[in-house]
Amino acid sequence: MFNDDDEVAAVRPLTLAWASRYLEPGERIVGAEALRGGITAEMRRLAIGGQDGGTRHLVLRTFVDPYYVERAEDLLHREVGALTLLAGTGVPAPALVAVDPAAAHCEYPSLLMTHLEGRPALDDEGLATRVPLLARQLVAIHALRPVERPRDYVALTTADTVVVPEGADAQAWAAAIDVIRVPAPAYEGRFLHRDFQPGNVLFDTDPSGPADTRITGVVDWAATSWGPADLDVAHCATTLALLHGTVWGQRFAEAYEEAGGMLAAAADERLYWLVRDALASSEEVSSVAQAWREAGRTELTTRAVEERLDAYVTALMDARG
Repeated sequence: MFNDDDEVAAVRPLTLAWASRYLEPGERIVGAEALRGGITAEMRRLAIGGQDGGTRHLVLRTFVDPYYVERAEDLLHREVGALTLLAGTGVPAPALVAVDPAAAHCEYPSLLMTHLEGRPALDDEGLATRVPLLARQLVAIHALRPVERPRDYVALTTADTVVVPEGADAQAWAAAIDVIRVPAPAYEGRFLHRDFQPGNVLFDTDPSGPADTRITGVVDWAATSWGPADLDVAHCATTLALLHGTVWGQRFAEAYEEAGGMLAAAADERLYWLVRDALASSEEVSSVAQAWREAGRTELTTRAVEERLDAYVTALMDARG
């Protein structure tokens, strides 16, 4: 996989030179591997060769899409702040190595960080074991109390931007859209990851059995925000519903509370956040489905994900009574 000159050459030359400045004496970049499944940035695992013949790894995150390049400076500053805060907290996050948020040295805005063992687990197998682990990890994140709060959460989706899938339950979607027409409920603020979902959580799955599965890392902290715990829970719930089916989306909020997390007391307030995130996902079904197919879930076509989203939204509205 590594010691591949072609893969190293695929790293842009200015970025390669920049990253090399932050290596230990005698080290050099000897390989690179593209990490699949992301949407906002290119991700590469760099193999770092040492004088003693050993190899360690770093991760390079580079924003190249014009939409995200325009926002990269803010995103990277927030990620740096989050990684700095998380150091020593017990939340397994990468450590910052270097950052070039305005592309002063690299071809594109970039972040260099330590590599964590494990991989995202997006398959159905072992899900019953992973969901409680996800819930406990999110409770631990929400328990953090930073001295300096990140910016308040931003919810860009409005009733007018929702994309109703073709053939969806029109009555259910109309009712769901009406839910987010009203102002957001009052909430007690928490430290939010803001994109907490299986694709951003690394697992070490022991071959001896699912009982030994553990979380080894939580990545992609660029959207860190301050807001309601319900919003992070809703986002993970939506992702689970699209990856694995409606029942798992509904199960996650229960698992979060079982792990000691606190959600909004009123049912209509909980519904607001669940619906808001589900509807927000309607605007990015195609890009999400493509990322999941690249990560190995080849059956998740855009149409298949749209159908799962429709089923989930309909279930949320049916549960309201």
